Amino acid sequence: MSYSLETLEFTSLLSLVARNAQTPMGVDRVMDLRPCVSRVELDNALATITETIVLDEEKQISWSFSGLEDPSEAVAILRIRNASLEPNLLLEISRVCTQALFARAAIQPEKDDAPKLWQIVERIPPALLAVTEQISKKLLPSGEIDDSASPELAKLRREINAQRARLTKSLESAMRAAGTAIQDEIVTMRNDRFVIPVKADFRGKVTGVAHGFSSSGQTVYVEPLDAIEANNELQNLKGKEEREVARILFSLTESLREHLPAVEAAVEAVAELDLIKTKVEFARKFRAVVPTISDDEVLRLVDARHPLLEENLRGFSRQSSKDAKEDAEGTNENSPPENGIVPSTFGLTHDRSIMIISGANAGGKTVVLKTAGLLSLMAISGLPVPAKEAKVPFYRSILADIGDHQSLSANLSTFSSHMSNIASMIHACRSPSLVLLDEAGTGTDPEEGSALGVAIVDHFRKKGSHVIASTHYRGLKMYAANDERIINASVEFDEKTLQPTYKLLLGLAGASSGIEIAHRFGIDNSVIAAARENLDISAQEAEQYLRKLQNEAKIATDLRLALEEEREAVAMKYAALEIEAVKKEKARQKEFESRLATTIDDFDRQAIAFIKTLEDKALKNRLEKERLSRKAELNRAVLSTAEAQRRRETAENRSEGSPVLGGEDCGVGTKVITSFGNIGTIERIDKGVAEVLVGGMRLREKLADLRIAAEPSKAEKRPTGSVHRSRVQMSGDNERRDAAAELNLIGKTTADAEYELDRFIDEAYMASIPRVRIVHGYGTGALKNYVHHFLKTSDLVERYEFAPSNQGGNGATIADLKL
Repeated sequence: MSYSLETLEFTSLLSLVARNAQTPMGVDRVMDLRPCVSRVELDNALATITETIVLDEEKQISWSFSGLEDPSEAVAILRIRNASLEPNLLLEISRVCTQALFARAAIQPEKDDAPKLWQIVERIPPALLAVTEQISKKLLPSGEIDDSASPELAKLRREINAQRARLTKSLESAMRAAGTAIQDEIVTMRNDRFVIPVKADFRGKVTGVAHGFSSSGQTVYVEPLDAIEANNELQNLKGKEEREVARILFSLTESLREHLPAVEAAVEAVAELDLIKTKVEFARKFRAVVPTISDDEVLRLVDARHPLLEENLRGFSRQSSKDAKEDAEGTNENSPPENGIVPSTFGLTHDRSIMIISGANAGGKTVVLKTAGLLSLMAISGLPVPAKEAKVPFYRSILADIGDHQSLSANLSTFSSHMSNIASMIHACRSPSLVLLDEAGTGTDPEEGSALGVAIVDHFRKKGSHVIASTHYRGLKMYAANDERIINASVEFDEKTLQPTYKLLLGLAGASSGIEIAHRFGIDNSVIAAARENLDISAQEAEQYLRKLQNEAKIATDLRLALEEEREAVAMKYAALEIEAVKKEKARQKEFESRLATTIDDFDRQAIAFIKTLEDKALKNRLEKERLSRKAELNRAVLSTAEAQRRRETAENRSEGSPVLGGEDCGVGTKVITSFGNIGTIERIDKGVAEVLVGGMRLREKLADLRIAAEPSKAEKRPTGSVHRSRVQMSGDNERRDAAAELNLIGKTTADAEYELDRFIDEAYMASIPRVRIVHGYGTGALKNYVHHFLKTSDLVERYEFAPSNQGGNGATIADLKL
C-alpha cells in the first residue's frame, strides 16, 4: 500500500480534526490515523461514528472528557512492583476511570443498537467504581490527603495542631519577655522549626540556636532553648504523619494495581471514545457524512468540499469587510470565491475510470484533484467526509503528482521532477488505486508533453486504476472526447467577468482562456493583442469552439432548470385546482344528500300523521306497510345513486390492466350465494377470503362457504324501466336476494349508524328476512347502547339479544323481525 499523504496534506487535515479532541490521548489517536490496513478495521471505525451520531441525535446519549490528563505516566508506574503513585497521578487515573465508567453506563442500555461502541467499554468492570470512589474520598481535588483518610492520620494531625498551638504560645511569651530585642512580634519558620526574629544587635539577650539571618543582616532567627524540645516533638509528629500518608498512598496505589487490566481498559476506552467523538464533532462542524465503502470500484462524491480550503474560507469570512474587499481585489490567483467554497460532484466506475479536467487557469482544477484525493484518504482512514454523499472504494493506493517538485540540490527541473515522481507512482501503484495527475506532461514541448500525458493516463487505465487528470493540452482533450469510457470535464469560466466560477462541468472540455486570464492580471493591452495575433488559427478556432460549447451547455442547463421550475409550478397549480374542484363536488353532494334526506323525513312524518288519523285497522296496517315500503325504496335509490358514483370514481382511478385475482371456480365479479342465503358479487379475494357486495353492504366470507349463483332465466328478467316498481311489489325470493342479513357498524359514529341502521331494518323487513345480525363491536359501548335503544323502539323488531359466541358474542346483536 502506498499513499501520497504529504502531497494531499493529510497531516494538516488531521491537525484540523484534532482541534475537536478533548484529551491528549484523543489528539494522539487522531494524529496517528492512517489508511486502514484491513476492511474489518475500516468498517468498525465507520460503524462507531454512525452509532455515536444515532445515540446523540435520536436518544440524546453522549459523553464528555474535558479536563482529563494523559495517565500514561501513572499507568507505567502501576506496572512497576511496589512503586507508589503521587496524589496528583492517583487523581488523574481516578478521573479517567470514572469517566470511562460513566460512558459504559450510558452505552450499556443501548448495546443492541450500538454493538461496536459496547465492545469498546464492555471490558471495564463496574467493580472499578469502588476503587475510584475510595480515592475520591481520601484525596482532596487539590491533591492533599484528607484528614479522614485513616483514623491514625486524623489523630496525628490533631496532635500536630495541638503541639503547634502550644509551641506558638510559648514563643509568643518569649518574645514579650525579650522586649526591645525582638524585631517583629511574629513567630516564623526556619528549617522547618518555629523561631522568633531577634535584632542582630541584641543577639546575646535571647539564649538559643540561631537558624540564619535575614537578607539585610539586621535580623537573626533564634530558636529559644525552651522551644527546642517542643520543636523536636513537633518534627517527630510530622514524621509519623508523612509515614502514614505514604502508607495511605501505597494502599491506594495497590488497590489500583490489583485492577491494572481494568485501569488499562478504561484508559484505552477513553482514548478511543474521544477519538470517535472528535470525528463526530468534525462531521457536525463541516456537515460531513459517513462514507460508504464500495465493493464495485465506484467512486461517487456529491457536493464534495475540501475541508482545508473550507476552513481557510471561514478565516476569510471572519475578517472585516474592508479586509475581505482587499483580499478579493488582490492579485493572488488562488483567492477564494467571494460566496464561499463551491462544491463539486463527480464519480468514476470500473467502466468509466478516467476523468480529464480542462479549463481556465486558477479555475479550480487542482482543487478537484486534491478534493478527490484527500476525501478518499479520509474515507479509508475511518473519517467522515465533507459531502452530501460519499461512496469510495477501499483503495490500496492513492497517488498524486501535484505541484512543482523541482529541486536545485537534486538537479531536478520542473519536468524531470514530475517524471521522477510519476515513475515512482507507476512502480508503487497497487489496485484498486486512485491516481491524480496535475497538468500531465507539462514542462516540455507541448506536442511531446501531450503525447506523454496520454500515454501515462492510458497506462494507469490499463492497470485498472481510477485516474483524474488536469490538462491544457488539446491532445488529452481529444483523447477524452474520442473515448466513451473517459469522462470529459471542465471548470467553468465566465466570459463576461473574466472570472472563474469554480464549478465543475461534466461532459465537455474547457478552454484554457490563458490570454484572458493574463489580461485580467494586468498584462499590458499591447502584449495581449500581440498574443492574439500570434495564436495559431486552428488553436483560436478550437478555443472559440470550446467556449461556444460551454456557453451552450450553460444555456441548456439554465433552460432546463427554468423548465423544471415552471413545470413544478404548473403541477402545483393544477393540483390546487383539482383539490378545490373535489371539495366543491363533495360539498354539492353533501348538500344534495341533506336535502334529499330532509324530503324523505318530511314524507315519512306526513305519512305517519295521516295514518294516525285513520280508524280502520286493516287499512292502517296496509298503509303502514306501504309507507315502510316507499321509505325503503327511496333509501335504496339514494344508496344506489351513491354506489354508482363511487364505482365510477373507482373505475376512473383504477389503472388499466389490473390483475384479476381468484380461485379455480370463483373470481372477482362472480355472482355467488353467501352462507346467509344472499346473492352478491365478489369484489375482492385475499388469502382464501372473499369480500362480497350484497345490496349496499359488504360481507367477508371464506371461499369454501360460497356457492356460485345461477344466471336468472329470461322469464325472470324485467325491463329496466320497471325495476323499482317491481321491487316494491315483489315479495319473497327476489327481495330476499337484494337485501342483506348483516350490518357492520364498526368504526361508525352514532350519527352515521342511525341512517344505516334504519335503512337496513327497513330493507330486511321488506325482504321478509326473519333474523338479522348487527355488528357493533365492543369499544366504549356507546354504539352498542345506541343499537339496542333503536331496536327496542322500532316497530319492526320483535326481540333482540347478543349474538352467540361463535357469531360475535357481545360484539354483535341478533334481531328477530315482525313478519
